[in-house]
Amino acid sequence: MSTVRINDNIKNDIMPILDDLGLSLSEAINIFLHQIKLNNGIPFSLKRKGIVELNDGYGSYICEYGHLHDYSKINFEEILKDVDKKTFDNVDELKKTLEE
Repeated sequence: MSTVRINDNIKNDIMPILDDLGLSLSEAINIFLHQIKLNNGIPFSLKRKGIVELNDGYGSYICEYGHLHDYSKINFEEILKDVDKKTFDNVDELKKTLEE
């Protein structure tokens, strides 16, 4: 049997998640260790937080929270086809039109 030291703050943060998943902390650690074995390394990328640009020509990127902002699937011409024919009194009007 081994002993693992875990930061109390992270433990308190993850325990509700593990409880929802029906996993104990020990089971979660064992799953992680099995994944290291199966992947022959850490089973996820280790990166510093920050924006990762995709260089897809559309300005798509992955933000610091890991969310993909994929602008390649947006048809800006379709969205803007009627916008250039309108005038707006303020930014809120423009936003509302773009959302529609």
